[in-house]
Amino acid sequence: MAEVTDADFEAEVIGAELPVLVEFTADWCPPCRQMAPVLSALAAEESDRLKVVQLNVDTNPLTTNAYRVLSMPTFMVFRGGEPVRSMVGARPKRRLLEELSDVF
Repeated sequence: MAEVTDADFEAEVIGAELPVLVEFTADWCPPCRQMAPVLSALAAEESDRLKVVQLNVDTNPLTTNAYRVLSMPTFMVFRGGEPVRSMVGARPKRRLLEELSDVF
């Protein structure tokens, strides 16, 4: 799964043609690690409809603060350069897909 940074967030997320699911994550976050295989599978299965990326909150404070991310993992969906959905906390793949169903 691709990682984005403060430096390339605008190009990779804001300027993306597909909707983008951003996981705001941290190395010290057990639920974030739990989500890694779920997000990898989602990225592979939905690559034609959805871009999935991670942003490490510890090394990218500008983007983290800009979107007022306080808890990890936080998932934000961006479409057309705007955040259209925000979800906090780990969840099973099935539930994540249900929550994203109107984004595609």
